[in-house]
Amino acid sequence: MPLNDTLGTTLTPANHSAGRSLSDQRMALWSGHWLETPVGTVWFAGGTGYGDGAMFRNVRERLGSRDVALIPIGAYEPRWFMEPLHVNPSEAVQIFHDVDACHALGIHWGTFQLTNEARDAPERALADALAAANLPASRFVAAEPGFVYDFAISARVPPLEVI
Repeated sequence: MPLNDTLGTTLTPANHSAGRSLSDQRMALWSGHWLETPVGTVWFAGGTGYGDGAMFRNVRERLGSRDVALIPIGAYEPRWFMEPLHVNPSEAVQIFHDVDACHALGIHWGTFQLTNEARDAPERALADALAAANLPASRFVAAEPGFVYDFAISARVPPLEVI
């Protein structure tokens, strides 16, 4: 859907709950956003659980690879409760693979203590998940609040610059 002459967006699926109380369950829809910009593509995954992962593979099949993906990495403990709603860092790395992004920023972590994991646990767990997947840490960075990240998008897997 075009937003103007140079920017377009497509809503993508996300798994989350709308409930903030017992009486408002399933009262809203959740989504991610695929953005087409003059300098490249950006995908915001939205707040989401992983499920069976099919929705992420389907996004890749429908829309192609993206240059930068914004993928949540926090608010995932305890898993018995949070798994349908929020991915953990290992699942975030799987999403990164599923959508075939050049780079990713890990979001939804480090600003507020929302769940049981320590505020810095997502960043450490992301580093472990990237090492286990044999992916360079420069491709998937735990985004620090207030920082600016500049990606050279002209090549398929360019080096990441953090400014």
